[in-house]
Amino acid sequence: MSILEAHHITKTYHLDHRTITVLDDVSLSVEPGEFIVIRGSSGSGKTTLLTLLSGLDHPTTGRLFIDGGEITHATEEELAPLRNRDIGFVFQAFHLVPSMTARENIMLPAELKGDRDAGKRADALLNRVGLSQRARNLPSQLSGGEKQRIALCRALINRPKLIFADEPTGNLDSENGAIVFNQLVELKEEQGATLVLVTHNPEIAGSAERVLTLKDGRLTQTRHSQSIARVGG
Repeated sequence: MSILEAHHITKTYHLDHRTITVLDDVSLSVEPGEFIVIRGSSGSGKTTLLTLLSGLDHPTTGRLFIDGGEITHATEEELAPLRNRDIGFVFQAFHLVPSMTARENIMLPAELKGDRDAGKRADALLNRVGLSQRARNLPSQLSGGEKQRIALCRALINRPKLIFADEPTGNLDSENGAIVFNQLVELKEEQGATLVLVTHNPEIAGSAERVLTLKDGRLTQTRHSQSIARVGG
């Protein structure tokens, strides 16, 4: 059974008596453990599609399913536990809590779930990404690459089935971007998670198992590769 499905979804907005179609009749299916990339030029609808697939917004028409359950019209109260239990998010802008240490930021989703092992899980992830020495640092004391690795750990602490990543290397130089991306893929593989990633980076897109290309709100191409590749060196 597919872990993620979109059936003929559209997203429109009304502006000054005009109807603007951002997504137009998009359908897709993602299998458990798969790594797919969503590509397209600016304004093609990539981020809009990601927000719909993850339940952060609702489609104008069409139906959406996560792990067999329909989320098309789900309320925030219904979606909140699903997101915390089964979904991890990695954004371009990090979104770390400024007043919390790196370790506390990572622990937060697990603590919200009532996980008594939140600290132990956070320490293991910090060690896994090579940032144990930064555990007590505030976000303001971290580099951009370190912030994104902390955000990555936070997204993965609850061992989600689905990871949504929106330009996760967009604010990083090529070296740090490669480190973050490769660690994301390695952790996704270790946890058996499914990864849906939006990127402009052709090297990252080329490393995915499948690439979905959006143009003017429509899905125009699907490319399959045999396996996931590392980026850089």
